[in-house]
Amino acid sequence: MANKTRARRLQPKYRHELKYYISYGEYIVLSKRLQMTLRADENAIQGYGVKEYFIRSLYFDDFYNSSLNEKLTGIDNRDKYRLRAYRHNYDEVKLERKRKTAGYILKDSILLSRQECDNILQGDYGFLLNRHEPFAKEMHHNFRCLGLRPCVIVDYVREPYIFPYEDVRITFDKDVRTGFRSLDFTNPYVPTYPVLEDGLLVMEVKFNNALPQYVRELIQTIGVRQAISKYCLCRKYEII
Repeated sequence: MANKTRARRLQPKYRHELKYYISYGEYIVLSKRLQMTLRADENAIQGYGVKEYFIRSLYFDDFYNSSLNEKLTGIDNRDKYRLRAYRHNYDEVKLERKRKTAGYILKDSILLSRQECDNILQGDYGFLLNRHEPFAKEMHHNFRCLGLRPCVIVDYVREPYIFPYEDVRITFDKDVRTGFRSLDFTNPYVPTYPVLEDGLLVMEVKFNNALPQYVRELIQTIGVRQAISKYCLCRKYEII
């Protein structure tokens, strides 16, 4: 029985992810409401009246742009690969795979040092075989067999709120920008350009099994759920 319980605990944690475009006016109302009712993520720091942090991702795709085309054509089971850094700290970078299966999402990641990050950027991923994490070896296989290569930088500022029951996480992603053909991931001064219409933000709602009624009532004024990909929003500027 103990072994079965442990096996259940080690199962991958698939989650719901709902996304919405919201106007700046809607954001002001919802942000104020969540500040009064939910807790800000502990990793966020005080910004202009709210707690937030900066995110930069470098996405990878293969020669056929499979990740991009699978998203654009609506294929439900797909993977995206990226390096991710917070607050321009490139001494600790995440190598991630975001997997979507039957409408659910699963993230796998390992933490890289600056040297390991630089190795990946230079196309040297052999060190992954020496890491103890199974996911590192999976990513070595993906880099080698899929021919993954850097494709686009995606920048934005995230304002995060959490609710412990069902591990709910609500985020506002502001000022989404693309590196526009620059792949200089560790350069904090790389020129970037906005990809959303003026006044639009992306709101994401993640949770485990069911969205608690309390949280549902907090955000009930938002519009229709949409299939939003910041990767695709930024990538369209890279292929014109």
